Amino acid sequence: MRFDRVLMVDWSGGNDTGPRPRKDAIWLGESVGRTDLPPLYLRNRALAEAELAARCTAALGAGERLMIGFDFPFGYPRGFARALSGRDDPFALWDWLAGRLEDSPQRNNRFRLAGEINRRFPGIGPFWFNGTREEIDGLPRKDVRAGHGLPERRAAEIRAKGSFTCWQMGGAGAVGGQVMTGLPVLHRLRARFAGQLAVWPFEPLGTPLVVVEIWPSLLRNAVARAVVRGGIKDAHQVRLTARALARLAPDRLAEMLDVTAPEEGWILGLGFEAALEAAAGEPE
Repeated sequence: MRFDRVLMVDWSGGNDTGPRPRKDAIWLGESVGRTDLPPLYLRNRALAEAELAARCTAALGAGERLMIGFDFPFGYPRGFARALSGRDDPFALWDWLAGRLEDSPQRNNRFRLAGEINRRFPGIGPFWFNGTREEIDGLPRKDVRAGHGLPERRAAEIRAKGSFTCWQMGGAGAVGGQVMTGLPVLHRLRARFAGQLAVWPFEPLGTPLVVVEIWPSLLRNAVARAVVRGGIKDAHQVRLTARALARLAPDRLAEMLDVTAPEEGWILGLGFEAALEAAAGEPE
């Protein structure tokens, strides 16, 4: 299980963040072998999608094997995909979301789409947190959900202490907006590079392009040490995650990838935090 290049992405569900690099934005971290490239700031999702497509094309042209990691869940808790798409297949859910998300650098309909989805379920929820000034039918501003019938967490999130659920659409640390805006991008990349790109852990990984789910908080100690020395936390997170995965021994990486999670997905490296911290190799 070897990769020539490792690219890690810190995603954002918000609007264009402007020309100056800042936190809570999209960042790319890249390692080639034992060489770490400076993190790249991207101000919106359209630019990020174009950059990622260009990186995939370049890797294929150079005959390289490329791993790309995204810091949001690739699936929702069990039962959600079937409720919306009629199938347990996570890719059917990606297609469903891609057909309904309206996205541009300055605005998207992620909160309204969450409300639309909630109205399909009994009770209140599963999504919550309306980040707009307008009231959205079906989407509560606070966590007052009840009776919607879906699990609160994926199996991975039960193990990943401190992680947020897919259902919280906003607030500090929340990941719901990233999932809803990120999965349509993955859907388009998978279609664009059909037969050359595989998504872990849903597909066999015998392709030159492999996409994985990450959670940079698995490297929280290394990131905390780096932040003390200055810089933007998001940039350190993708830099150190790329560094760690690029430096892992192939057999240890293969062990991390040996996961069965056909509907919900999984976090690469969960349960291997010590190995990732060691591979990151940041000084005290």
